[in-house]
Amino acid sequence: MRRLAGILLSICVVWGWASIASGQEKSGVTTPPPKVLVVAREFMKPGRAGTPHEKSESAFVQAMMHAKWPTHYLAVDAVSGKPRSLFLTGYDSFDAWEKDANAEQKNAVLSAAIDRASLADGDLQSDADTSVLVYREDLSLRPNVDIAHMRSFDITLIRVKPGHSKDFEAIAKMYMTGWEGTPDVHWALYEATYGQVNDTYVVFSPLKSASEIDHNIASGKDFESKLGEDGMKKMSELESAAIESMQSNLFLFNPRMSYVSPDWVKADPEFWTVKSGTGMAAAPKKLAKTAPSGAN
Repeated sequence: MRRLAGILLSICVVWGWASIASGQEKSGVTTPPPKVLVVAREFMKPGRAGTPHEKSESAFVQAMMHAKWPTHYLAVDAVSGKPRSLFLTGYDSFDAWEKDANAEQKNAVLSAAIDRASLADGDLQSDADTSVLVYREDLSLRPNVDIAHMRSFDITLIRVKPGHSKDFEAIAKMYMTGWEGTPDVHWALYEATYGQVNDTYVVFSPLKSASEIDHNIASGKDFESKLGEDGMKKMSELESAAIESMQSNLFLFNPRMSYVSPDWVKADPEFWTVKSGTGMAAAPKKLAKTAPSGAN
């Protein structure tokens, strides 16, 4: 499956999450994050993002819709950093991921359609990779949200220095303490299992609109007050000792390149119903053949 699918520690930004496409989701109902999240990235050549990429992706959309494929994914486009798209697919287990990929390979008609579409899509790309992440429930706070009504993700990729994973966990738990009294703050944290260097983490924050970014920045003072001067000092020391690097980027949901559950479409048909001839939103392609290395 190609679509085996990307706020860390900043006082001014709230962490957050929404569970990724699942055929079992119901309209307007919050669900827990998937246990296994596969993130496929496609870096686009200059001038090939936007409409050219959406047109290419429509071939995958049609192939998966015709096959009535049960696994869904969400496509998001970067609005910061290099031009790229992420394709996010959630599974209950690694076994479920394997079974999905094997079933696709055995479907000769679908596999042939995907291979043809991949040739055209590949001409638009400068690079591609895939990462596999595992959900860390112990480091997440109120992660269940109504993803069908979200419009973007703030995604942060964090690399922790060797031997400092416990320090990172302590930092994450301090954030949980700082925000536990603020009910509208939520996030899901994932640890990379494949496609990243050791001790790499990814944090997802869903947003309904850009105004939430302004609100989150203003909420930073409440966080500082909750931890107090000593707590903030300790967290700063831990961050300096444990964090190798981190990068945050903003990604917009793209319904024209996503293959979402019919329940999502029912929940917000105006957004998820594509009227350009691509039908609902897309579906998973084959696992990227390039060496996996990134998540945002």
